[in-house]
Amino acid sequence: MTKRKHFFKEAENGWEPAGEGISRQITGYNPQLMIVKVKFEKGAVGDVHDHLHSQGTVVASGKFRITIDGISEVLESGDAFFVPPRAKHGAECLEKGILIDSFSPVREDFLK
Repeated sequence: MTKRKHFFKEAENGWEPAGEGISRQITGYNPQLMIVKVKFEKGAVGDVHDHLHSQGTVVASGKFRITIDGISEVLESGDAFFVPPRAKHGAECLEKGILIDSFSPVREDFLK
């Protein structure tokens, strides 16, 4: 998706690999904000990592064990979490699902 588009249609955009059992779609962005759909297969793990971005995430479907700064919580469809800049965080998919991530500022590393 380019910065000039205002609408995103899943059927018109492919998924890109983002790790074993994980794929993503960048649905839109500008320099201040990026929205990304992340699809997980059951058992897939988003390794613990950190970044300079603020991150807000909604569980669109599935069930996940989310860990932020060493504290874990099981979240399901409709639940959400917030990751402050530089907080160590990761995800384990307990039931196949999709997370909707928002990042501020834009994740330039996702655009390469």
